[in-house]
Amino acid sequence: MTFQSSLLKLLDERGYIHQVTDAAALDALASRETVTAYVGFDATAPSLHVGHLVQIFLLRRLQQAGHKPIVLMGGGTTKVGDPSGKDESRQLLSHEQIQANIAGIRKVFERFLTFGNGPSDAIMLDNDEWLSKLEYVPFLRDVGRHFTINRMLTFDSVKLRLEREQPLTFLEFNYMILQAYDFLELSRRAGCRLQMGGSDQWGNIVNGIELTRRVDGTEVFGVTTPLITTADGAKMGKTAKGAVWLDEGHLRPYDYWQFWRNTQDADVVRFLKLFTDLPLEEIERLGGLEGQAINEAKIALANAATAMLHGDDAARAAEETARETFVAGGAGGNLPTLSVGDGIGILSALTALGFCASNGEAKRKIAEGAVRLNDEVVSDPAMIAEPGKLSLGKKKHGLLVA
Repeated sequence: MTFQSSLLKLLDERGYIHQVTDAAALDALASRETVTAYVGFDATAPSLHVGHLVQIFLLRRLQQAGHKPIVLMGGGTTKVGDPSGKDESRQLLSHEQIQANIAGIRKVFERFLTFGNGPSDAIMLDNDEWLSKLEYVPFLRDVGRHFTINRMLTFDSVKLRLEREQPLTFLEFNYMILQAYDFLELSRRAGCRLQMGGSDQWGNIVNGIELTRRVDGTEVFGVTTPLITTADGAKMGKTAKGAVWLDEGHLRPYDYWQFWRNTQDADVVRFLKLFTDLPLEEIERLGGLEGQAINEAKIALANAATAMLHGDDAARAAEETARETFVAGGAGGNLPTLSVGDGIGILSALTALGFCASNGEAKRKIAEGAVRLNDEVVSDPAMIAEPGKLSLGKKKHGLLVA
């Protein structure tokens, strides 16, 4: 359908919309008033990663369209564990660990959203505030009666675990009810009318919509985003070295810049729309570049994404380091660094820098002639690494220092 509200137009033209509940009614609501919307984030780690960026940008686009974002931290639901997309139970964290993770995660959101008391200023809430105060029997009577086991067993998060004969604890089974209750609670506390999330959250979002309608008679809505994969079918943000973290304490700005710079040609336009604020006209121009010129678009993506998260200075420094390393043949100052001390093996150096996942992989790369030390091909896997620039292929470079 053709949307009339600036919110759904923006989400649609940038590629965020996968499913919408009652799109016409939500479009009308967003056209006539400020919509308060939320996305939930469980605090399972001290930082978010690139896989969370689509949801972060949903809140950013919401604010850009003049509406009010709620960042809902799952201080309560993290204690339970979301079974969606999981093959096994989540490790349980202490209350103190969860709160420490939330404190670290907030710094990321402050890069993307404006927090405050204005009508479209973002707020951050923690569902532990209400979930930990629930009394079990009253909760079962007031909320649990609206959920049937028959239907809960049809949700993918439950069905897939059972089909694979993998344990699903009663604790996790409650997750979908608690998330639904979050929507009801946010509707009451903050006038929240919209929940947004990834496509794997569709069932949980619908549960919250139905619960809010049945209990309070309030009309609320849901929007989900498509699963973001790369052109080769890999899940967005998954690399051989693990998650691409959004906290510079877990991943240096240069490595973050390189992640975006290494985007596949077929993904550049889509990622520019999703993960930058560049105007669509400029994105269209960049998307028209061909051959080696497409690297201009990749650098624009890397610069814009890095500047938004780490600041303009970090983006400029990363680009300069890359230019010195790849174009001028030097060793830029922001490359990953490893102290070799009195000497370590070349295999250990390759794995310590994260270039290879194991010594076996490092040996194979050496046999392929893909490893260079100070621009000289390494042929002996038993050699001791000396200070200099260590390279794997054309894209991975690090500095070995005494």
